[in-house]
Amino acid sequence: MTVKLRFTRQKFQEDAASSVCSVFAGQPSGSDRHIYEHSEPLFTECFTTWVNSQIVLPDSVILDNIRNVQRRNGLPLSESLEGKYNLTVEMETGTGKTYTYIKTIHELYRLYGWSKFVIVVPSIAVREGVYKTFMITQDHFAGEYGTRPDCFIYSSSNLERLNAFVSENSMQIMIINSQAFNARDADTRRIRMDIDSFGGRKPIDVIASVRPVMIIDEPQSVEGAKTKESIRDFNPLFTLRYSATPKERYNLMYRLDALDAYSRRLVKRIRVTGIRVSNAPASGGYVYLKAVIKSEKDPQALVEFDRRTSGGIKRTTVKLREGSDLYGESGGLEEYRGGFSVKTIDGLNGSVEFMNGIKLSEGDITGSDGEEQKRRIQIRETIEAHLEKERELFRKGIKVLSLFFIDEVAKYRLYDDGGHALNGVYARIFEEEYTDAVRNFRHGTGGEEYAAYLGRIRPEDTHAGYFSVDRNNRMTESRINSRKDGTTDDVGAYDLIMRDKERLLSLDEPVRFIFSHSALREGWDNPNVFQICALRNTKGEIRRRQEVGRGLRLCVNQEGERVEGADTDVNELTVIANESYADFAAGLQQEIAGSLGYRPQKITPELFTKSGLDSDSALSVYEQLIRDGYIIHGGLTEKFHDDMKGGALDIPPEAVRVLDTVYRPEGIEIADARNDGVRILLNPDKLEMPEFMELWHRINHYSVYSVDFDDEELARRASSALNDELDIARPAFMVERGMLNQSAAVEELEARQAFTKYASRIHMMANTEGSIRFDVVGSLAGITGLTRRVIVKILKGTDPLKLGMFAANPEMFIARASRIIDGQKADAVVEHISYNMLDDTYKAEIFSDAALKRVSADSLTHKLARCIYDCVSCDSQTEKDFAEELDAYEDVAVYVKLPRAFSIDTPVGKYNPDWAIAFVDGSVKHVYFVAETKGSVSRHQLRGIEQAKTACAVKHFDAVSRKGVKYQVVSSFGELMNLVKG
Repeated sequence: MTVKLRFTRQKFQEDAASSVCSVFAGQPSGSDRHIYEHSEPLFTECFTTWVNSQIVLPDSVILDNIRNVQRRNGLPLSESLEGKYNLTVEMETGTGKTYTYIKTIHELYRLYGWSKFVIVVPSIAVREGVYKTFMITQDHFAGEYGTRPDCFIYSSSNLERLNAFVSENSMQIMIINSQAFNARDADTRRIRMDIDSFGGRKPIDVIASVRPVMIIDEPQSVEGAKTKESIRDFNPLFTLRYSATPKERYNLMYRLDALDAYSRRLVKRIRVTGIRVSNAPASGGYVYLKAVIKSEKDPQALVEFDRRTSGGIKRTTVKLREGSDLYGESGGLEEYRGGFSVKTIDGLNGSVEFMNGIKLSEGDITGSDGEEQKRRIQIRETIEAHLEKERELFRKGIKVLSLFFIDEVAKYRLYDDGGHALNGVYARIFEEEYTDAVRNFRHGTGGEEYAAYLGRIRPEDTHAGYFSVDRNNRMTESRINSRKDGTTDDVGAYDLIMRDKERLLSLDEPVRFIFSHSALREGWDNPNVFQICALRNTKGEIRRRQEVGRGLRLCVNQEGERVEGADTDVNELTVIANESYADFAAGLQQEIAGSLGYRPQKITPELFTKSGLDSDSALSVYEQLIRDGYIIHGGLTEKFHDDMKGGALDIPPEAVRVLDTVYRPEGIEIADARNDGVRILLNPDKLEMPEFMELWHRINHYSVYSVDFDDEELARRASSALNDELDIARPAFMVERGMLNQSAAVEELEARQAFTKYASRIHMMANTEGSIRFDVVGSLAGITGLTRRVIVKILKGTDPLKLGMFAANPEMFIARASRIIDGQKADAVVEHISYNMLDDTYKAEIFSDAALKRVSADSLTHKLARCIYDCVSCDSQTEKDFAEELDAYEDVAVYVKLPRAFSIDTPVGKYNPDWAIAFVDGSVKHVYFVAETKGSVSRHQLRGIEQAKTACAVKHFDAVSRKGVKYQVVSSFGELMNLVKG
């Protein structure tokens, strides 16, 4: 079976494509593509070629367009056209960079008729990955655009393919690795040679004749000084650069950095299992501290050590308490005599100290063979993490993959004198540890199907190596090499990993563990890599980030659908590091922080003026943030993050956008896998209570919605709202004169109370209509998701005086108009939507599935009496307070915080309600309630999308429960009780 990947439109990818295309707003579309008849010496025959039309816009207009886009995206403004027409798009690894530039190609062809594209990549691995992405997205883009690009890989042995590239009147895309035109061997020099078999032409001249649009994938790996010079020979119309870690940012047009990707849940979250050899003196005995188990009683230490058995000395794992003696536990092994009794177990810091002075933290190893044993433990921990994740996701139809980076190919694969492949030390250890792990793994209740799945896979069939190969087809140390025809020598695992990634995603394919060398440093990633293990030293400027990047993509199920929204909790990547958690996390954070240095480090009023607010409004917002407790010493507080999660922020959306740009070290959380909370336990008795089963049967049906309103109505409403609400101020500079009170306290300075203003003057900026080309219709359509036709209707019905505000401040006009239109769209949806109950129901297994998850210890309510779980994961203090009061209330029979898998379809995305509650009422009947907790329930404090989702939820529950369940958004337990008793 092969999994067919499915693709959906994502706004951030559309924004990135739109940002590039907007640079050329005003360029004629299609009418100036030229047809040339060639009879000069460059060609031996006279034939037609189709050439990308020249850019006719003046450089001043291009630069204005660039700056407009940069303002809209909150980016630094270009001072000039750096490198002429060179544009940079920065996107975090795992967010679909290749998909984005493929979409951009389609948009450039649709808008401007440019049809010739050359994609330059740093290696054959990347080249194969890019080509594969073109193949698997063809149907998706054909459905959107009605066209299919003709994509091919450049090969010096198939130069005739270039004839079609220059002569076909259609999208023509050539993918070429930089070595194919920048290396010194005779074969790669052919691109600049007069080739007799090619009609005496130079391939590079043929390519250059059509003025292709150049796309450089991973420019930091491509563009050395020589390559930069060579790229000029292609005569590019303009050049686009796409990278997660660019070294040079020519005219930066769009940025989705690591902080954006993590905060928006566009990539997997990261957990780290740290393992290191302790610097403590090794007095002979091998000891590995796997974990410190915290409990209400004294903590225990899970320790691995050697033990004498009837079958010889074997490694064993035992729970130890303070006072436990390894000499006795080991059966009297001399290496543990004297001093290896447990002195203290520190549950807070996760460490153990022995009487001999050796102190180990979780993940530490001591002993004479510590370094060698560390690799075995890393492999074991990877297998255990894999099996746990696989057990969790098997029922969801999600294939789990694990990836090992190793330091020497010989440690994975050896060859005897006859050339027969043998297991290296890592492959041998893997098969030993895998066999033991599967034999001892607890599948849990209902895991029989998963157990049968494991039983069908042989250890030797479930791992594969991905390395370069030599002429004898033996794995070798070098990077992936190539034949003279430009194709790779590698077969087998290479085909599976690079060319058949859909097959690798299938549960029918037994390969689940991949060993690799530097070949996977870039150019390959798979959405279903959930574990990455570095069996070698992690060094280099961006090594950790690159390796982690191989597993950041959101996973897909067996239908090829990306798992996101309500199910996004499954997207966690576990890194089994060869250093401590603290060292790995600090190193990765440092690498990421190094790429975020452009972000503002402190919140000031000036940040808001740069976003388009006038000086008074900016100062007002800044002071409000301080009054509300959202800012202290220029940084965001925990209260801000709690209210943000709870939807209780009462600040303008423009301000929220500005705050999103501020660098926050805590924005990318890297969790310690050994200490990142506890597993939720399900109470089967509570699940089977009649009150809960009755509640569940009232709410477990799926529903389908329909919306019955027309575009004319929406256009009328949106036009009316724009006429009533749209207000745009012209950009202005305020010059203030004042005196600073030098004796003021720091707190007063931050509140601006120490500045005495005695004069001010406002300079209004002139209208920019004459110098700026801006596609207002296209911009509004892209942001709101409405068609251009509907946007035109809305603008035609809008007061011309309001439309005239566009010239005063285009960026603010687009931002505020789109927000108003979005609000009307959401209101129209809510008013006209209806739900119908389906026969299909959610299965009760979603509760046992959720019980496999870990939740943060900081947000738990322990010792719960009335919940079907033993604890509750809370996203905010509001939820935590609500859960504690709910559990203490005697009239509550049973309740649950609904798993994320329980969701309602709405036109604005899936919605996951919070709480389902069965109340006892007079010991006769029960009141069934579904509640959504928010810090505030003011209509103006809930965002438009959240308002729409909760309004849809009301109609959903009315339909599926036939009004037998109440649903309401509440801010506290007291408010809930007023509704229940009312």
